[in-house]
Amino acid sequence: MESHEVLRQALQKTSPKAVAADLGVSLSLVYKWAEKPNDDGSGSKNPLDRLLQIIDLSGDNGIVEWLCRQQGGSFVKDPDVRGHQIDHVLPATQEIIGQFSDLLNKISNAAFDHSVTKAEAVEIRQRWDKLKSYAEAFVRSCENGDFKNMPRPQVPPSAS
Repeated sequence: MESHEVLRQALQKTSPKAVAADLGVSLSLVYKWAEKPNDDGSGSKNPLDRLLQIIDLSGDNGIVEWLCRQQGGSFVKDPDVRGHQIDHVLPATQEIIGQFSDLLNKISNAAFDHSVTKAEAVEIRQRWDKLKSYAEAFVRSCENGDFKNMPRPQVPPSAS
């Protein structure tokens, strides 16, 4: 989905007039943000495109992380799986299960004394984000068909 489509969708849930008034911009500008940009480059870049440009220029995802926190979430960057061939599905699934087990173990150990310290919470968050990232890489590889065909076990012919 393109940025202008995201804004158009958001504006359907509120009043463009109220958005313009609260942001201190013209109503026509708010409507322009929700339109597809012209090929000739005229028009106004919408706030999402501007933020993306700042992120790209800085190479820093802090803006995205901050926005996610403001909305009660967190940002975990999806791994780039292009060109990565994973030999077998089974070891990858075992790795996900192992990472999840490690996470649950850390949570259990942290909560054993009926409290979780700030340092423990940070470590739990890091492990959770790593697990989400690894699982996303697995799903993307599956979607891209990047798993080699696994050999099927040979079934011996039945003795008759």
